[in-house]
Amino acid sequence: MRPLTDGFDRTVRDLRVSVTDRCNFRCTYCMPAEGMVWQARDELLTFEEITRIVSVFTGLGVTGVRLTGGEPTVRAHLPVLAGMLAGLDPRPDLAITTNGATLRLVAEDLRAAGIDRVNVSCDSLRRDRFAEMTRRDALPAVLDGIAAAKEVGFDPVKINCVLIRGVNDDEIVDFARFGRDEGVGVRFIEFMPLDADGRWQRDAVVPSTEVLERVAAAFPIEAVPHGPEPASRFRYTDGAGEVGVIASVTQPFCASCDRVRLTADGQFRTCLFAMEETDLRAIVRGGGSDADLEAAIRRSVDAKWAGHSIGQVTFIRPPRSMSQIGG
Repeated sequence: MRPLTDGFDRTVRDLRVSVTDRCNFRCTYCMPAEGMVWQARDELLTFEEITRIVSVFTGLGVTGVRLTGGEPTVRAHLPVLAGMLAGLDPRPDLAITTNGATLRLVAEDLRAAGIDRVNVSCDSLRRDRFAEMTRRDALPAVLDGIAAAKEVGFDPVKINCVLIRGVNDDEIVDFARFGRDEGVGVRFIEFMPLDADGRWQRDAVVPSTEVLERVAAAFPIEAVPHGPEPASRFRYTDGAGEVGVIASVTQPFCASCDRVRLTADGQFRTCLFAMEETDLRAIVRGGGSDADLEAAIRRSVDAKWAGHSIGQVTFIRPPRSMSQIGG
């Protein structure tokens, strides 16, 4: 079968699937202070609908599927979905991105169901600051969730840290040290204009080059060759693991991007910053065939744009925030 390739000869291999728009945090850069209006349950894709759509993608050559949210672990019976996806043929590599607060409760079940890897989003290792950023005093639970992921055999376990100038950029070396001490990977992500309040400013971005300079000053590092994945990886020269940066603002990787997204309500997005979506839920619930789904997916991917244009006059913020799109 012809691979899923866009007009720029980029082959799609990675699908991000949001299973819910709900979250148990209200992060200051992700949700407005007054909270959000959650989608009705009947608007969300069922596990059967998600599995069917994902099976079409894997049939088109997609090899990696990541479950996201909102916070995916607030979706009831999530290990059931993981097991359904693990049973697909061909079987995709399965991963999950979570805030980790309830990971201790489901880590073993997710691992047994077939999830291969886990990423935990954590933007501060200081309890008071963490509570201020997430509006929840949950850092101990998150750290315990990371420990639980390691205990049940997830490998690798990674931490995603979004850096914001003047907020948490003084913790760069702290995170690097934590990763080294705990045997987990740390990836620093540049702050992107997807905050719900729309207050993003370019001067709030901490460039990845600066991040690497600060890490290297404390712990010498060397580059690791990598493929189309967005993270640039570096290993510590003393063998104590790796650190990565995702320079989505200062060094966009659009030219090699191989990922697409499915929102919790069944909208297909070919870019995190896309302004248009394709309604796959309507095809599924309207009696459409797998061939109809494939045709809609191919049309969307064929029309995928060259890049997001952050920082340029042509850039337009998408109408959905990060929690509504999926990580």
